Amino acid sequence: MAKESMKAREVKRAKLVAKYADKRAQLKKDGNWDELQKLPKNSCKVRMRNRCKLTGRPRGYMSTFGVSRVTFRDMALFGLIPGVTKASW
Repeated sequence: MAKESMKAREVKRAKLVAKYADKRAQLKKDGNWDELQKLPKNSCKVRMRNRCKLTGRPRGYMSTFGVSRVTFRDMALFGLIPGVTKASW
């Protein structure tokens, strides 16, 4: 379980990325690197980290479902994800 502050930091970064996306694209297109440097560091999309929506785990993230592999397995076993069943052959 990640600390709540880590999860909150990622949410804050996502908001900054969304806020400055158009401005960053325009500055890059114009080649105005000095103004681009003045924008907040966390407004860069590269600084975002995919985290599990429920536990905040940064590794083993499954982008299709938005959760980590551990959480995905638990949810699949309990039938909480529609259309997903445990494989057996």
